[in-house]
Amino acid sequence: MSARVCTGLCALGIAAALAVTARAAPDPDVAWLFNETGGDSVPDEIGAVHGVVNGTEDWVPGLDGNALKFDGETIIEFPDSNLINTVGPFQKRTILATFSVDDADSDAEKQTIFDEGGRTRGLVLYVFDGEVWIGGWNRAEYNWNGEWISAPIKSNTWYQVGLVIRDASGAVEADKFEMWLNGVLVEKRDGGQLHAHGDDTGIGAVNQNTVFHDEAGSGDNIDYFTGLIDEVQLWNASLSPADIESVAKGFLAVDVQNKLVTRWGSIKAGHIGR
Repeated sequence: MSARVCTGLCALGIAAALAVTARAAPDPDVAWLFNETGGDSVPDEIGAVHGVVNGTEDWVPGLDGNALKFDGETIIEFPDSNLINTVGPFQKRTILATFSVDDADSDAEKQTIFDEGGRTRGLVLYVFDGEVWIGGWNRAEYNWNGEWISAPIKSNTWYQVGLVIRDASGAVEADKFEMWLNGVLVEKRDGGQLHAHGDDTGIGAVNQNTVFHDEAGSGDNIDYFTGLIDEVQLWNASLSPADIESVAKGFLAVDVQNKLVTRWGSIKAGHIGR
């Protein structure tokens, strides 16, 4: 067997091994997988929190199945739901979002991946000035003013960003708010439970108010994302580190396999062309 053939097959074997060894995480409560091929409907594959695209419906190949391409003027709008905001308090929450942003370094505006809640209580994931950010706050009941955590990212690269409220209570406590990136813990900060909150949920822009790290975020349909979002999943549970790593392994296996298949195709083409 030639070195080139071995390189291609061995690499594909590594990707397959990654996929096989990933343990199964619990099913999410809400899952938007973005595997549609047309139309403005964004179904929740698990629950009943279905969304509608307000803007351009540009369904394209994603990391795993299809994705929605956001053009900086498109938002997916979701109604109130007891799975997300109308009951509570939520003492546990995990959100994982898979995305690729066109211009990670842009500082013209925040690029919102996901937001729920408003100025008093809420959660948000977004990109700004070369970093992906998460934020959480509950400024009533027990006065969690909020925490925002960030990590550096690059343009046109797939990432899976995670936000976790871990077994929180009605008090601000240490290490209750976590950021994850590609299955690796970035940082823990003070946090607490999230009480029932108004203002609708959005993907691709702020639907109805949020709070960013600089206190901006007042307004409806603002701070649009430009790039691809492949899926967003939400659990009303605090996924264990092993489960978060498991979900990321599945994501990374797909990414590695796609890259290796592309590379292997180039190797074959070069070999055949000789």
